[in-house]
Amino acid sequence: MKVEPAVSLRGDVAVPGDKSVSHRALLLAAIADGESEIRGFGRSADTLSTVAAIASLGASVSDEGDTIRVAGAGLRGLRAPAGPIDCGNAGTLIRLLSGILAGQDGRFELVGDESLSHRPLERIAAPLRLMGASVETVDGHAPLAVCGGKLRPIRYESPVASAQVKSCVLLAGLYAAGGPTTVVEPAPSRDHTERMLAGAGARVERRPPVATVWPAERLSPLSLDVPGDFSSAAPFLAAATLLPGSELRLHGVGLNPTRTGFLHVLERMGARISVYNRRQAGGEPVADLEITSAELVATEVAPAEVPLLIDELPLFALCAALAHGDSGVRGAQELRVKESDRVESVTRALRAAGVRISDTADGFRIRGVPARLRGGVVVDAAGDHRIAMLGALAGLLSREPIEVRGADCVAVSYPGFFDVLGSLVVR
Repeated sequence: MKVEPAVSLRGDVAVPGDKSVSHRALLLAAIADGESEIRGFGRSADTLSTVAAIASLGASVSDEGDTIRVAGAGLRGLRAPAGPIDCGNAGTLIRLLSGILAGQDGRFELVGDESLSHRPLERIAAPLRLMGASVETVDGHAPLAVCGGKLRPIRYESPVASAQVKSCVLLAGLYAAGGPTTVVEPAPSRDHTERMLAGAGARVERRPPVATVWPAERLSPLSLDVPGDFSSAAPFLAAATLLPGSELRLHGVGLNPTRTGFLHVLERMGARISVYNRRQAGGEPVADLEITSAELVATEVAPAEVPLLIDELPLFALCAALAHGDSGVRGAQELRVKESDRVESVTRALRAAGVRISDTADGFRIRGVPARLRGGVVVDAAGDHRIAMLGALAGLLSREPIEVRGADCVAVSYPGFFDVLGSLVVR
């Protein structure tokens, strides 16, 4: 796909439902007693993998477009399907579902696509084994096999700040007889699971970076409105800030404080973003955002901030490239085990477009130049939806068009991204 330079962005956007919340709502609905209703469902290739997975395990799913209804099988009612559970490209699915399956009867095999099969799974297998589950990986990767059994509570000090690891252990903790299960992280990660467990009637305690859950007998069905996905809103935040003359409004965006590090970093750099009409949806804070273009100044993203904008660090690199001064990211080695090695992918893509960027073991350094990028190159998304979006925005901000190779991978998280972006562009 060829992306032409733009003058500005103008208009209004309602981004899709939050992918992280949608995954979790489906998984908890599958083990609840009764029918759950999930409104504003974030439909994407990843979340549809979760729909298919819970249906294969015995939950009854009614897909009504933006609304999904799930008749749960009960906390211990999931049953192993005849074949493997295909998790597609969804890391959230394979890691969180493993925690639930550790408390079920039977043997479950989980597989994924080529990208998912290269992502690390020992980080969840290790704590599940400590709890008494039998978990097998292939050299630390998928395919993954979980044999459910009697679990015991643990206090787990995670070596990484990862909401997926934390959530996996907490979900397994629902089945751990004899006391609470606690996860201690090196820094707070997103807390959607804890919020939703509390909404379903589980006993949960949150004192970041510590989260604790007690064993449960049942979960209540959910009735929730999924907030707009902040990670889907972030490309528009960046583009409207960087393109002179832009005026953009984003409606119904989830502003969970464990997700909005990018918003705060942009404001620190001088972005002009107004937050209004604050409210709650699905137990999550939500608001509307108004963005007008602004000149940015350089900043540093410290290791403690990284978990709060891990998915938006590629966009931060682009913003830093057009800011005044030298910027950097430290403590982001987690980027190297995403859908691609995002440290390498971001550096390669932006350097080709004319950005002065260098990679480090745990991040990158950027020398900002507040002028349009050179462009006129090909950006290979390498199967990574975040890199495809980065390439598209770089095209808008360049002097010459940029071709994004493999752009269709955006369907993993935001199938309509290019159509929405095109509707906002002023040339």
